[in-house]
Amino acid sequence: MRDVPLGLYAYRGPSGVSAVALALDPEQTVGAWSGLRGHMIRERADAFTRDEWAFLIAFLDPVNLRWPFLSTFGDPLGPVAGRVTALLRPRGAIALWLPNNVSLLGPLLVVLVSLVGSPLRIKAGSRSDDLTTAFLEYARPRLAGVPLGDYLASVACAAFDRGDPRNRRLAEDAQVRLVFGGDAAARSIDELPHPLESSGFAFTDRRSEAWLEPSRVDDDLLLSLLRVFGIYGQTGCTSPRRVVLLGGTPADASQLCNRLTALWPRAHPRPPPVHIASGNQMARQWAAALGWEAVVAGGQGAVFAVGDLDLEPCPAPMLLMVVAATLAQAEAALPANIQTIGHALTDAAHPRWLELLAHTRVRRFVPVARMHHFGPVWDGWAFWRQLFDEVVLDPGVTP
Repeated sequence: MRDVPLGLYAYRGPSGVSAVALALDPEQTVGAWSGLRGHMIRERADAFTRDEWAFLIAFLDPVNLRWPFLSTFGDPLGPVAGRVTALLRPRGAIALWLPNNVSLLGPLLVVLVSLVGSPLRIKAGSRSDDLTTAFLEYARPRLAGVPLGDYLASVACAAFDRGDPRNRRLAEDAQVRLVFGGDAAARSIDELPHPLESSGFAFTDRRSEAWLEPSRVDDDLLLSLLRVFGIYGQTGCTSPRRVVLLGGTPADASQLCNRLTALWPRAHPRPPPVHIASGNQMARQWAAALGWEAVVAGGQGAVFAVGDLDLEPCPAPMLLMVVAATLAQAEAALPANIQTIGHALTDAAHPRWLELLAHTRVRRFVPVARMHHFGPVWDGWAFWRQLFDEVVLDPGVTP
């Protein structure tokens, strides 16, 4: 990255003061993204749903954009002046492969990578809406004339199939490979020729659940759950495929299912496209054949199904399963590829939850409303930190 001018910014962390080399001034970048929110509040790009657009606006909050720096490097001190113990420098070009099922992931990663300023090349999902290009086309003219706008002008995004030779070129030119998608896609990308010292991160097929205690269930919580589920349905790795009512009875689960059905029109008042509505009618019949008691919500935007924990799951895009279980039963029934548990618990900070998490494969344990929140740590990996190399200048430890 010799041809990219880098500024040096000091941060104080637990091990001392680090100098971080960045292509863009971090506060100017945060300010530019924050300024874009004003445009986004007034006008929405046609390619995005209202829920997706609202999610993006919230993501661009300055507090959220400063968090990668704070959590990774420590408190900002401004330009480097004085002794530092380490230098963090961008590793170089980044290649990003996006999945077909979570089209909002591309814009979120563009924002996070822009904080580093490394060259970015993106393969969009070949069978999904390319929201990444739509977001870039929206942001570029509104950020023209500032360094962030120049950076976004350099970001390339294109949609093509897994067998396209452009995949090979992406891998060959990248120091960091970020792959989101199915297991087979991740393996195929990993097998492509790539620089020996480059790094690869594969975020593959994952499942999520919502765990609720009966005493915490009210309309506000359920509306939050419905808004979270409504963005991606079952297709998103962070979307709950199943709601587990901890300590509840089958009758409690049935009542919860009915409340979700009744509240759906409040959470999502606009009718869905015709193909989703018809698909939900088929999903209800499919769930019934598997033993679930299923009902289509008003407006036909979703299906809610209640049943026993041991019933075969119904993998329909907009179907949410509801079950009652003890904590031991819920833990035993976790899928092998569990990622997120969105919770509503009376004692979520109790050490017993840490003990449970220590013995499971759960990667995220967050309040229901934050199930979709994306950040610099994902699936247990501090991937944003790995966009930097570290040069040790003075470890500060006497052997």
